[in-house]
Amino acid sequence: MTTTLLTHHGLWVDERGDGPPVLLIAGLGDPAEAWTFQQEGLSPRYRTIAFDNRGVGRSPLPEAPLTVAGMADDAATILDELGIEGADIVGFSGGSVTAQELAIRHPERVRSLVLVGTFGRGDRYFDATVRTFGWMIDHAPDPQAFLEAFYLWIYTAEAHESGLVDQLVEEALAFPHPQSPESMHRQLDAWAHHTTLDRLGRVTAPALVLAGGRDLVCPPHLGKAVADAISGAQFEVWPAAAHQPFQEEPERFNARLEAFWASIDR
Repeated sequence: MTTTLLTHHGLWVDERGDGPPVLLIAGLGDPAEAWTFQQEGLSPRYRTIAFDNRGVGRSPLPEAPLTVAGMADDAATILDELGIEGADIVGFSGGSVTAQELAIRHPERVRSLVLVGTFGRGDRYFDATVRTFGWMIDHAPDPQAFLEAFYLWIYTAEAHESGLVDQLVEEALAFPHPQSPESMHRQLDAWAHHTTLDRLGRVTAPALVLAGGRDLVCPPHLGKAVADAISGAQFEVWPAAAHQPFQEEPERFNARLEAFWASIDR
């Protein structure tokens, strides 16, 4: 089963497959298509649900302030409109912060939590990275130059050598619903300045935190702080991975998700 829909709240959703529901929450600038490898790989056994965050792709940017709490409520709303009481939640980067907030605000909706390239509170290096991204949004001469600079932070040297990054740049430039600079700034500001670390002790769902050993945006120590704050959370570092291993190593990533879900005492 493959269904695309626009929720009553204007959020664009791509739902595929049948089985236990899995909600995928993307990060900065990424529409639902960021999860293509997961939807293709998991939908034969799971009901995978990806969506465009507000101000990204086909979901409009609200006039009201963009907040992480609001984005977490959006995720709960999607589950409501699909008739899903609880789901396994997977979030990366900013989307992992939304996933954390979802688990804090709506614990009954979260059966398990997988956080990739995550943080609960930034440090000075992280803050400098965020300022650099803001500068790039404003000063890159064109969208291609922005993507080429941005992806240096996101993917490994191997992904550049293999042509994967070239492919992703081409796909992003061809995408008919590009994110506006205003929307990217608002999304970046919402996630970067949000803090969950002092509230993660409220999370009761089984959690797996994955960190890339070569992640420049969210180095492993930020993910470890998140895992340490969640009771019983598992923490893993993939030494050769960068910020988005689910795209660079999709088969390994999907297999790790399934192994984690199989290990959970429901």
